Formats: sequence, structure tokens, C-alpha cells
Amino acid sequence: MEIQIAVAKTNRYATAESGDTLEVVERPNGGVSVVLADGQTSGRAAKIISSIVVRQVIGLLAEGVRDGAAARAASDHLFTERSGRISATLNILSADLQTGTLVITRNNPTPIFIARVEKIECLTGESTPIGTSRNIRPAITEIPLELGLTVVLYTDGVWNAGDQYGSHLDVCTLLEATLEEQEPPAQEIADTLLAQAIRLDHGRPNDDMSVVVLRVIPNEEEGIRRMGVRLPVPVTSPFNQ
Repeated sequence: MEIQIAVAKTNRYATAESGDTLEVVERPNGGVSVVLADGQTSGRAAKIISSIVVRQVIGLLAEGVRDGAAARAASDHLFTERSGRISATLNILSADLQTGTLVITRNNPTPIFIARVEKIECLTGESTPIGTSRNIRPAITEIPLELGLTVVLYTDGVWNAGDQYGSHLDVCTLLEATLEEQEPPAQEIADTLLAQAIRLDHGRPNDDMSVVVLRVIPNEEEGIRRMGVRLPVPVTSPFNQ
């Protein structure tokens, strides 16, 4: 089988820099982790905060630290550095090949959706953003890695899309409709969710938006790893002059 991870993200309208930061790291005992943080507010200030958090977590995961411990350490670090005045949401999504499980670590009240076979489950429950006090613990869910598993997580810009116009993104229904197609790639699901969120904000995202999709699909190619990145270059960049 193959683990697909796809990301789709965009900035808040008329903001040059996204306050969301995302990184991917290989796990030292086999597997891969995705770390997504959303700094308080938006723009450059939020980017600095989310980058601090993600760098801390990525470094610890690469050393073999457990996901929950890495999240707690990042929270304590942010609390110490910013005296508890700044918060950030944090998600860690880890495909752990040593245990054969998917570990979902949440310091983010935004729901996460898990699709298996014909059932879609919504992870909610209490989950506190990091950085506001010491000893903030994440909510952790561990499930088996199995064919057909799809996990979708996102920042609050996606969850709140359309609120100012009296509408709301129904992630569950949209995910269900997308999965009705025969084995849609993870990138197609991420792109579909982000596009709908942008449409609900009338083409002008009211906040930074990030979507992460992980899928477990069949694969006949043994031992080949791939990763692709697409980064649009702003028109104002010197490269486009």
C-alpha cells in the first residue's frame, strides 16, 4: 500500500504572507509526520509564531520524541518565549510504520475528519491551542493504517469560510461526495475542499487557509518514494520581472 499526503493552502485576501506553517519530516523509525501550525492573527506576525512552533516540533520528532511530548514541549517553549500572550493551533499527523498506526495529535478545536470504507467520523472533543499556559496537553487519537483510510485536517480559515455571508463549509458532505469517485488522489481532495472554502468567501479568503489530506491506497510499485511541491511565485517577485 501507499501513503499519500497532499496540501493545499492560500493566504488571507490582500495579505502577502500566510500565518500557517506546514512541514513534513521522516520519522527515524519509519514513517512520516506532517506538522501544521496556525499562529494567532495573520500575516508576518502570525508566520513568525507558527514557524517557531513547527521548527520546535519537527526537530523533536526527527530525534525520535513522541508526538504528544513534542507538542507539549512546543507549547511550553512558546509560552516561555512570549510570556503566554500569544497562542497557536497545532496539528501533527503521523503515519508510524513501526507501529502500523496513524497518530493524530490535536491542539486545535477545529474538527478532523476520518473516512474508512463507507463511514466518515468527525473528531471533535476538547482541544486547547498551545502557548497560553504551561502543561497544555494535546488530544491524541491512534488508529490502524489500513487501505481506504482518508484523513482531512485544516486550519480555522477553512472551517469558518463563508461565515460572514451566512453560509458554512460542510466538510463531511463534500468529502463524502469526493470519495464516491474511484480512488481520488489526496491532492484532488485537498484542492476540492480549498476551492469550495474560497468560493464561500466569495473569492477573498477571510483568513489563511490550509488543508492537509492523508490517504492510504493500493500501490504496486515497491520501494519508490515521491514528493512533489508546487509554489506559485507572486507577480511582484523579481523572478517575474
